[in-house]
Amino acid sequence: MNVENDGNANGVFLLNSNAMEITLQPSPAITYRTIGGILDFFVFLGPTPENVVQQYTSIIGRPLMPPYWALGFQLSRWGYENTAAIRAVVDRQRAAEIPQDVQYSDIDYMDNYRDFSLSTTNFADLPELIKDIHDHNQRYIVIIDAAIADDPNDFAYQEGIKDDIFIKYANGTILEGHVWPGPTVFPDFTHHNVQKYWSKCVEHLYENQSVEFDGLWTDMNEPSNFDMGSINGCNQNKYNYPPYAPHILGAEVNGSLFQKTICMDTVQQAGLHYNLHSLFGYFMTKRTFTALQEVFPSRRPVVVSRSQYAGSGRYASHWLGDNASTWQALKDAIIGILEYNIFGIPYVGADICGFRGATTVELCARWMQVGAFYPFSRNHNSLGEPDQDPASLGTVVVNASIKSLKERYRLLPFLYTLMQDAHDHGSTVARPLLHEFPTDENTWNISTQFLWGSSFLISPVLDEGKEEVDVYFPKARWYDYYTGQEITTVGTTVTLPAPLDGYIQLHVRGGIAIPAQEPALTSAECRNNSMGVLIAFDENGSASGTLYWDDGVSQDTRTTGKYNEFLFTAVTENNQITISILTLNNGLGNMTVPFDTFLIMGLERIPPSSIKVDNVEVDFQNVIYETSTNAMMLVNLGLQLTEYHTIVMTL
Repeated sequence: MNVENDGNANGVFLLNSNAMEITLQPSPAITYRTIGGILDFFVFLGPTPENVVQQYTSIIGRPLMPPYWALGFQLSRWGYENTAAIRAVVDRQRAAEIPQDVQYSDIDYMDNYRDFSLSTTNFADLPELIKDIHDHNQRYIVIIDAAIADDPNDFAYQEGIKDDIFIKYANGTILEGHVWPGPTVFPDFTHHNVQKYWSKCVEHLYENQSVEFDGLWTDMNEPSNFDMGSINGCNQNKYNYPPYAPHILGAEVNGSLFQKTICMDTVQQAGLHYNLHSLFGYFMTKRTFTALQEVFPSRRPVVVSRSQYAGSGRYASHWLGDNASTWQALKDAIIGILEYNIFGIPYVGADICGFRGATTVELCARWMQVGAFYPFSRNHNSLGEPDQDPASLGTVVVNASIKSLKERYRLLPFLYTLMQDAHDHGSTVARPLLHEFPTDENTWNISTQFLWGSSFLISPVLDEGKEEVDVYFPKARWYDYYTGQEITTVGTTVTLPAPLDGYIQLHVRGGIAIPAQEPALTSAECRNNSMGVLIAFDENGSASGTLYWDDGVSQDTRTTGKYNEFLFTAVTENNQITISILTLNNGLGNMTVPFDTFLIMGLERIPPSSIKVDNVEVDFQNVIYETSTNAMMLVNLGLQLTEYHTIVMTL
């Protein structure tokens, strides 16, 4: 993407799966060097940065719509020794009352690290733990890797041989490598038999192994290989050692393309691996997504994938890989999340508190604060590292986690609506300030703050020992999220307090109406709680926003019409404010939860002289206001959202 000095934006996309390198030049110019394939260029004319992303995703495919529960907090690690270890973590999270929706198992649960198997030594009672997770309105995700154990007694190997779907050399012999289970082979995810094969394996894990997972985490799917190409190396030819090798792993050593992966001259049904290597993870993700649709016909699939390609966001979320438990990695994560939103994969996050190395109390507390606002919010760490689930690290991390996660869970209706907008229109969810203020050069290099959508600003502490944070406020009307206090200094950077035991700095841009719901320990419990809306007035005394609401799990609710959608508007005219709730679609019928609360920021006068809801005067016992901030809350309204409502306030 290119942003001109006047704020207009355009983009260029080369759809090519071969090895390549890209060089930015100060002209400004961009140079592509690719060693195969078609030069299939797309140019996007914008004119805004957000338009460019929407135009790009119209080509590669719109992002998936995750189920509601997938937006809750998630917890994982590599190195749970047995089911008892996982149970202990889950129990201490519950005891600490830290919101959590999803628990994971890494490769530890497998029998000798073989895909679609269950260790009967340490994890024989995993099905019982998963039942307990489900009984507490939580979900479970397990990992599967790309490589299949080269073992005649292994189910996945036997079925792969029957269906003839493993990657081969040109002479017809199967390529062998080494991954976690030892000797391995690699499925050809472009093969016409592979969907049947992969779905059979996924169903085997769910039905025959009784691992009743709710989603799958696909790893090592570049594909990764501990051998250099294969157990026998790779042939000396132009595919494994091309005349020109881009700047990739191994190329600088001996000009090869197969370092830590498989030989490029192997054959897949769709062609040489040389041309398909970058698509391996994409096709694995797509096959896994379809397999889950077959296992759960009525539910939205959840696939978390390491390897990505243009369009992978249609099928999977992404985490940013094996980061370090360092302050620099904490900063870098925001950049990666913003980039992936631009790439059309908005459901993205980094390993909270870091994967490699031992985290610290301060680092993990700060990371939990900002990680609560990653679209994909998961704490994950590595084998051999100390525990870093929030409850294991003491009061400071527990309190930081609860404070930030409660706000995430309060805002889940807003985040869910943003995800639906991304699914419908290809918009970003985590958004650079540049996208909303492209003519403000100060926003061009900001990577320490980000937005949810157009109007919700997140400004975390990212440096060790800091108890304050520098927040840049572009020229607009801004409010403190917690107090409703208007920010009077805009177009500049303001230093604000941010104590470790306090709250992350959050601000709301005027002009937005944000739906919210009382928080709970799981998203399922939240959905039964009362709802409300935060209305923040812009310079013209107006605001608007939407709420998208469906059952949270069914596929294609937009297409089937089985959803409710509401428009909130607020306008100021002739010393009177009119707030309206309009039903745009009522495919679910009446809502079962009350709509109780309006929080209004930026009023010219507190309190108004009169307030009427649907022409009925409001009892001022249901009005809470603060004259110092010009913020006011209407409570205990008990409205049915699917009915038309108006609130009229005379100032």
